[in-house]
Amino acid sequence: MNETYLMRSLMFVPAHNTKLMDSAVRRDADVLLLDVEDSVPMPLKQTSRENIKEFAQRTDLNGKLLFPRVNDRESGELLKDVHQLTIPGIHGFMYPKATCGEDIYFFGKLLETIECEKHIPVGTFKIIPLIETAGAVVNIKDICTASPRVVAVAFGCEDYVTDLRGKHDHEGVSIMFARNMISNGARAAGVLPIDTVHIQVHDLEDLEKNLVLSKNLGFEGMLVLNPKELPLVHRYYSPTEEEVAWAAEMLQLAEEAEQAGAGVAVKDNKFIGPPMVKMARNIIRKHELIALKTGQAE
Repeated sequence: MNETYLMRSLMFVPAHNTKLMDSAVRRDADVLLLDVEDSVPMPLKQTSRENIKEFAQRTDLNGKLLFPRVNDRESGELLKDVHQLTIPGIHGFMYPKATCGEDIYFFGKLLETIECEKHIPVGTFKIIPLIETAGAVVNIKDICTASPRVVAVAFGCEDYVTDLRGKHDHEGVSIMFARNMISNGARAAGVLPIDTVHIQVHDLEDLEKNLVLSKNLGFEGMLVLNPKELPLVHRYYSPTEEEVAWAAEMLQLAEEAEQAGAGVAVKDNKFIGPPMVKMARNIIRKHELIALKTGQAE
């Protein structure tokens, strides 16, 4: 199910700032994280909700997914967030400060209660937990499996390093363990792993180095702070023409081998085993999702 979501880029947009929200419509982000939490001052929380309700009705979003980042369960604002924002046009919510599976189970049940109250099909609104603490990293499996609503899980490195009482070094050593845990835990649960923001938003050379590592670690996409990062982010999280051609050939050879009763296809004296076929299917599926979004934008 989660493979139906294109999440190469998830861009934060402060929901109290209508100028930035208007600008976000013209950007190519796959997901807009309309923020009601950290970037919004307390007196402007309700203004942000009202802005999101208007924003969700726009007809020029071109296939963008809308996931407001709500306030955490200790804030006193969460119920107002979800009761007002469980509306058409909203695909789900980013849940911050997730510490264990119980947090996500609670949030899923809260959404279910509101869906029933509003006569909305149960399960309509999905969840992206945000992993921001050492405890959450350790509990990644429970968080990813606590609710069938969880379609992706994202890493928030700054809060994590603070909780760890470590130092966010330039080489990324202090967050490597967390990145590995989150990517592995998410993939094991069939959930999309989303990498942390790139803090040095104006250093695109460093962003590119980080993207190489991120893709090697198995991440599906990245949290984005600045629109100027989007072209690079999309380049690295999108299949290349060569990868698409390779995948199409693998699937064709595998199908021919099956029809011939050969069991396993062979190319260049190498067996095309099930892992290669699975990888090829993943590549083609992501290519199709990108093509679908591009078609919606035209």
